[in-house]
Amino acid sequence: ELRVVHQSGVQFDAELPEFRTQGGVHIHTDRLTVTSPVLMWVKALDLLLDKMKRAGLDFSRVRALSGSGQQHGSVFWRRGASETLKHLDPDQDLHQLLQVCVFSVSDSPVWMDSSSTQQCEDLQAAAGGALRLAEITGSRACERFTGNQIAKLRQTRAEEFQDTERISLVSSFAASLFLGGYAAIDYSDGSGMNLLDIRTRNWSEICLQATAPHLDQLLGAPLPSTSVLGPVSSYFVHRYGFSESCSVVAFTGDNPASLAGMRLQPGDVAVSLGTSDTVFLWLQQPRPALEGHVFCNPVEQQEYMALLCFKNGSLTRERVRNECAGASWELFSAALRDTPLRNHGNIGFYFETMEITPPVIGVHRFDSADCEVSSLSPQVEVRAVVEGQFLSRRLHAERLGYSIIPGTRVLATGGASSNKEILQVLSDVFNAPVYTIDLSDSTCLGSAYRALHGLVAESGASFVDVVKKAPEPRLVATPHLKAKEVRRPLYDDALLASEAEPCSRSLRQELHETCPHNHRNTFCSPAETNTSVSGETLR
Repeated sequence: ELRVVHQSGVQFDAELPEFRTQGGVHIHTDRLTVTSPVLMWVKALDLLLDKMKRAGLDFSRVRALSGSGQQHGSVFWRRGASETLKHLDPDQDLHQLLQVCVFSVSDSPVWMDSSSTQQCEDLQAAAGGALRLAEITGSRACERFTGNQIAKLRQTRAEEFQDTERISLVSSFAASLFLGGYAAIDYSDGSGMNLLDIRTRNWSEICLQATAPHLDQLLGAPLPSTSVLGPVSSYFVHRYGFSESCSVVAFTGDNPASLAGMRLQPGDVAVSLGTSDTVFLWLQQPRPALEGHVFCNPVEQQEYMALLCFKNGSLTRERVRNECAGASWELFSAALRDTPLRNHGNIGFYFETMEITPPVIGVHRFDSADCEVSSLSPQVEVRAVVEGQFLSRRLHAERLGYSIIPGTRVLATGGASSNKEILQVLSDVFNAPVYTIDLSDSTCLGSAYRALHGLVAESGASFVDVVKKAPEPRLVATPHLKAKEVRRPLYDDALLASEAEPCSRSLRQELHETCPHNHRNTFCSPAETNTSVSGETLR
């Protein structure tokens, strides 16, 4: 049986106050540039391993390790840094050894940065447009994506760029510390750069040339996410007691690691119901689009995953609860129980703040006659917001190539996953059973699972087989018998309404006829955060 035997964490702001971060980052005066100190991450690793050692964890029993890093962030190694990594003194902390002349850029761009709009426009022009870039790299140009950050640095800080020997993602940077040398970028995290061709799993020549000269040499060749990179550095053997035979498995991004932690299988979808809602998909035949992101799958080399972020999540549901159910979740749930599937033909789309998927704002309600109305009755409004949200999740998932297959499961996490009635609507809209999973940190758990899988992946063992003894998710809802026949007309209505979300009722038909996808020249927005570093081990 696989179970967690130890957990430790470090909070950047509270435990490393000398770096003066808020939420683990520095927001610059332009309010667009957002960075994190590289040495803060290094010192956090020192603290984390010291905590684990003081807690009595026997590092000599660790056969393999892996990890994850916040996606899109980048680390720029100064010329000569590789030699420093090879000769680390185990009597000193890592942050002491790496604080001088190791990083050409001391503050790393992170996922919250939105200062590279011009570079996004340049990259899309070079690739032949936003959709063509998405077809190559899995995403349209996103300001936080690493390739655009590299292009900006080359243009605005040429001296530091010229002094750079290697560029890592946050994940491969952390792996490099454990390896004692530069670690390869894995396919899955590499998919979040606007640089990797997700079908050939090599750097796209078009994107490289549009970003920086000789960039392939600075990035190194990408490798499968299941790769064993080598044994752990002698620094960790002598300082912490790791075995010399302990393997370092390629690190990946936090979102791919979460997919591993949730143990998604082909056909599964995971829905995180939080302040913002996030949908994780396992895809076999992806169709990259202008919204959402397609990555190489972190646990199955020939397949894919997709990520969809929806900013209007639990806060929108709570607002409707407050206005229509007396601020009571019990009354909110009762309204869902007392209203039928399809809500008598009433539907709503609630984008109270600028949405990510799709990039629109506004609240639109439609009655059974397909007329836009200013309000609905309280009970009807409650179901309208929940059905409308979940229809949007499924609509955009299918646009990326997702389809329901026999055995499909919906895995629900996040705060709203404790509400049985909300999960029943989720089950009916997806026409699939819903399970809940008890995860405190799916990224760390996924990294532990991936380390275990990395030991046997070359022998052909599947990830599903390796983690089959992990705790199983709990079945909480199954679709009503009429869910399939009722969902279809509701879904057709949602398709028309979704394609006309930003428009008034008078423009809906015109828009549907002339611009069925309502594409806008808007770049992607972030929907995740990372303010700490943590470690987890399995037995």
